[in-house]
Amino acid sequence: MAEQEKNFDYDLIVIGGGAVGENVADYARKRGVSVAIVESELVGGECSYWACMPSKALLRSGHAIRAARRLAGARDAITGTIDASAVLARRTAFTDHWQDDGQVSWLDSAGIELIRGHGRIAGPGRVQVEGRTYSARAVAVATGSIPALPPVPGLADAGAWGTREATSTDSIPPRLIIIGGGVAGTELAFAFSSLGSRVTLLSRTSLLDREEPFVGVHVAAALADEGVDVQIGVSPTLVVRDADGTVTVTLDGGNTVQGDEILVATGRRPSTADVGLETVGLTPGAPIAVDDTMLVEGTDWLYAVGDANGRALLTHQGKYQARAAGEAIAVRLQGAAVQDEPWGLHVASADHAAVPRVVFSDPEVAAVGLTESAARDSGIRIRAVEYDMGWVSGAKLHADLYAGRAKLVIDEDRHVIVGATFVGQDVAELLHSATIAIVGEVTIDRLWHAVPAYPTISEVWLRLLETYGRPS
Repeated sequence: MAEQEKNFDYDLIVIGGGAVGENVADYARKRGVSVAIVESELVGGECSYWACMPSKALLRSGHAIRAARRLAGARDAITGTIDASAVLARRTAFTDHWQDDGQVSWLDSAGIELIRGHGRIAGPGRVQVEGRTYSARAVAVATGSIPALPPVPGLADAGAWGTREATSTDSIPPRLIIIGGGVAGTELAFAFSSLGSRVTLLSRTSLLDREEPFVGVHVAAALADEGVDVQIGVSPTLVVRDADGTVTVTLDGGNTVQGDEILVATGRRPSTADVGLETVGLTPGAPIAVDDTMLVEGTDWLYAVGDANGRALLTHQGKYQARAAGEAIAVRLQGAAVQDEPWGLHVASADHAAVPRVVFSDPEVAAVGLTESAARDSGIRIRAVEYDMGWVSGAKLHADLYAGRAKLVIDEDRHVIVGATFVGQDVAELLHSATIAIVGEVTIDRLWHAVPAYPTISEVWLRLLETYGRPS
C-alpha cells in the first residue's frame, strides 16, 4: 500500500482458518506481528474435519486387514469382517466430533485472535466480517478449495455426496457409485468397499492419470481384486434418483449403473468467488496469481496461500507455502530484507520442482517431482529407469506376492533426479528420501554412497541405481 493509515487493527489478517491459514498466522506471529484469523466454519479447516484426517481413518482398517491377508499365518487369524461402526467412531474421534475447541485454544495460546464470520476484502488493507470492517497492513487469503461439480443433467438434483458427505457419513450405503478416478475417488472406493459397500467407480480416463501410466494400472487391478466395479473410459450423461432413493446413472455408451448413494469426486477449484477480489481488481472464483513469497501480483499488501492460489492443491504444500509467506509478511512489515532468491527462506521454490504427493490407496502411490512425460515436455534431457518392487528382499518379507513398481526420472545433463514414483504396500514412507534427493539436487554419483539398510523396502533405491548403471 503506497499510503497507509498510521493506525491499524492488526498487522496481518488471514482470511481462512484452515491448516494453511493457521500456519501463515503462526509463522508471522512468531516474528512479532499482530495477527487475526477470520473463519466462518471450524478452525482447522477441511483437512482436519472432512478431508485428510477422516478419510485416512476410514481407510486404515481396510489396509490393515489386507496387509494381514498377504502374510501366511496372519491371514489364518482373520475370522470376521471389519466392524464399520467402530471404524466410523474412530473417524469421528479424529475429527474431535466436528468441534474446534482444541484448535481455538491453540490460537489463543499462540496469541492469534479469532474473528468468527465470513471475511471479504473491502479494499486495500480492509476486511469486512459480518458488517464490521477491520484494517490491516497485510491480508492473506487462505480460503482453500471447493469441489467442482460436473454439468451432468440431474446430478445437482440427485442429492449427490461430495467428499464432505462421504467422510462424515454415519452409515455405509449398500451400493455406492463414485464419479471420478482421481485421488479422492480411488481412496474412497477402497474405504467404502472395505466397509461393506458394493462400489462402482466411473472414470473418463485411466485412474490417477496425472501420474506415471503404471500407477493407474496397479490401482485399478487392486480395486478389481477388492470387488470394485471399475469402469474406465465412460462418462455419465444423466443422473436420476427415484422415489425409493435409488440412483440411476446413464453412461455415454447407453449402459446404466445403480446405487443407493452417488459420490462426486471430480476435482476441486479455488474457493475465491466470495472473498471480495473484485474490490481490488482481481477475478472472483479464479486462482489468485502470486510470486514465490505468495505476494499477489500488482500489490504490496495482499497474499494468497494454499489452494486459493492454485499452485498445488495439497495440504502439506499449502502449509509449506504458509511457512514461507508468514515469515515473508513479517519481514516486509518490519522493513527487513526478504530472502526471495530460489530456495531462499521466504519462497516456495519446491512448488515448481519437488511437490510430494501420496495416494492412500492399497497399493499406495507416492510420487514427487516430474513424471517422465512432464520432464520431456519441459525440455529436460532425461533417462528413466524402473524396477519391480516385488523383487526387493525387504518387500518380499513385508508381504507375500508383494506387487509394486518404482521409477526414477533423471536429468542426464545435471546427473540429478527430477522425479520419482513408487507404487506398492506402505511405500509412502519411502517418499521423503526422494523429496530430499530432488530438493538437495543430490547427484547420482553421491547417491551410490547412500546405503539402504538390508532387508528393507528402501533397498529399491539400490536396485534403481544398478538399473541406471555405475558411474564410469
